[in-house]
Amino acid sequence: MLRRLHGLPGVVLALGLTVVAVTGAVLSLQPALDRAAAPAVPAGTSVAGLAAQVAARHPGISAIRQRPDGSLTVAFDDGDARGVERVDPATGTGLGPYQVPETTRFITSLHRSFLAGDAGRAAAGLGALAMLALSVSGMLLLARRLGGAGALLRPIRGTPAQRWHGELGRLAVAGLVLSSLTGLWMSAGTFGLIPEAQGIAPAVTASGGTPAPVGTLAALRSVPLAELRELSFPDPADPTDIFTLRTAAGETQIDAATGAALAFAPATGLERINDLVRTLHTGRGAWLLGLLLGLSSAAVPMLGATGIILWARRRAARPRFTANAPARGADTVILVGSEGNSTWGFAGTLHAALTAAGHRVHIAAMNEVGAAHLAADRLLILTATYGEGDAPASAKGFLSRLARVPGRPPVAVLGFGDRNFPHFCRFAQEVADALEAKGCPRLLPLKRVDRRSAQEFAQWGQDLGAVLGHDLTLSHVAEPPKTVPLVLAGRELYGEALGTPVAILRFQAPRDPRTGTPGRLPAFAAGDLAGIVPPGDTMPRFYSLASSTRDGVLEICVRLREGGLCSTFLHALAPGGAINAFIRENPAFRPAAGRAPLILVGAGAGIGPLAGFVRANAEERPMHLYWGGRSAASDFLYEHELAQHLAERRLTSLKTAFSRDVEGGAYVQDRIAADAPRLRELLKQGAQILVCGGRDMADAVTRAFEPVVRPLGLDLATLKSCGRYVEDVY
Repeated sequence: MLRRLHGLPGVVLALGLTVVAVTGAVLSLQPALDRAAAPAVPAGTSVAGLAAQVAARHPGISAIRQRPDGSLTVAFDDGDARGVERVDPATGTGLGPYQVPETTRFITSLHRSFLAGDAGRAAAGLGALAMLALSVSGMLLLARRLGGAGALLRPIRGTPAQRWHGELGRLAVAGLVLSSLTGLWMSAGTFGLIPEAQGIAPAVTASGGTPAPVGTLAALRSVPLAELRELSFPDPADPTDIFTLRTAAGETQIDAATGAALAFAPATGLERINDLVRTLHTGRGAWLLGLLLGLSSAAVPMLGATGIILWARRRAARPRFTANAPARGADTVILVGSEGNSTWGFAGTLHAALTAAGHRVHIAAMNEVGAAHLAADRLLILTATYGEGDAPASAKGFLSRLARVPGRPPVAVLGFGDRNFPHFCRFAQEVADALEAKGCPRLLPLKRVDRRSAQEFAQWGQDLGAVLGHDLTLSHVAEPPKTVPLVLAGRELYGEALGTPVAILRFQAPRDPRTGTPGRLPAFAAGDLAGIVPPGDTMPRFYSLASSTRDGVLEICVRLREGGLCSTFLHALAPGGAINAFIRENPAFRPAAGRAPLILVGAGAGIGPLAGFVRANAEERPMHLYWGGRSAASDFLYEHELAQHLAERRLTSLKTAFSRDVEGGAYVQDRIAADAPRLRELLKQGAQILVCGGRDMADAVTRAFEPVVRPLGLDLATLKSCGRYVEDVY
């Protein structure tokens, strides 16, 4: 619900909000420009002093005002000349006619009403309300993504669009919320929903005597010029008329003959609030605040652009379902937990089969679970497990929401994962346990599907059909990913002497057969994943990339695994041979921005993305690589390139460990333990740790780092939560 509130409305209103924000950003510069251009008010100058200086030049003054832009103006009608001019507060001399530039008028009207009168003012008010809703919902979504309100200042990981959207959002949110709230208040006042309340001045009787020179009036001499809002002069033809002085404190009526204050009406609380709101919204009288609000508004176009990109990607990635029954009218609800959208495909097959069997079926993400979902006759949950047993993206909020939602429908949980990983379907187990603790009856025991097996999924469908009392055939054919052809341009082979070959493979886009020009590679960066579909199979295998698009090649490290379909295919591929591949972004495994040191740890083929990070380090950021192999003589991957990077200072230090060296084997975790003092110093400097390789190695490295960080008052859980310890483990 929160994402829906934030997503589609933001896309629909992006253009209008951008107009309001950009014009607001332009107008925010005006208070600073006015402050620079307006003459300073000399200390000790009184309202009476300026009034006397101006009266000497203009016998027919009607009012002296201090404008919101800080300039002092006088309105006059001298018989032969009339108008409004700016005056110097020090001397009272004229500085030329007071005019608001047409450009400023146009931008102001565009900002307040879209040049459309009252209808435009109403639209601008609704825009302020939308901006407030988007700002608040955006921060709630970011807090949920980063791990709670206390984590809002943590580094934001993700795609470039996600990082820009999150970083700009949290920088601009305070200004946008303030601008939205004050804009709503002013819009309400425009339409009379908040009255312009003024203090009621009591009726007074002037002395009616001969008006005294304005510079001698005591009630005006006691008021500093800096406090002036407006001074209205009496009608010369009416001896009983009076001066009216307005300041922030209120309104004073002054006898023109005696200079005595006849009455004072203090400013009401609502007047003071209105004044404060205008200042907070426009920055008039607070030029620095105006600039800060302008910077916040200037972020809106980029927030809109990145928001549309993120919305479009989510929309394109999520499958479409025909005949999706409303949740409240469904007898069967399917909730889906997915990270890469493959689980949605299985859920779509289940949805179609149940619908064809006559059921009213509703399908939704697990994050959307609500009372309507738990009111159905049965609940079917299909969920993947992400990373080290964590919830996938569309299920991160499920367990916390489940505890607050009433209802105990019969339930069946189907988990998707890979048995090669130690946390196989762990999140599915957590979901099943939570539902059992809630008291939901089990339709079926928890079922785990290994590596998206269509056969295991079909068997589960048969079991479910037996419970429902009818046949249920689930024939799932995974939608093949969109791939591009790549041609093997070169290889380097290591480790043959040890019987554990590792190949560094470099691919290029095929040349245009008509022109012979090189083709274009897809966009990727070191640390992203290349999905390769081997011949005779539909399931892609993923390899971490050791290069970026600007290197001109797609480079991967592949260890030959016994019985491995894809690794066998790749190792047998001859130069010029082709593969079909696609790119999956892996923004979670990236060096953090900045100049803090990087500690790179890997073993075997896990050196691939780490070597890519070093290769891209033209800025000579401190990088310290710890890498483990088997033999320096046969499988020292990237040996010559790393030596060159050391000489070029792209790589600061290199510590290697070879487990089968004749002089005494060692593992990468041994080098970490031996280097504990130096690593602590790097961590004190804010170093980030990136680990890539097999699960056993990663676990050993984790155990080696725990005593390293403990004396610093840190722990690995904290470092992981703030993005300073990240892993790419297989």
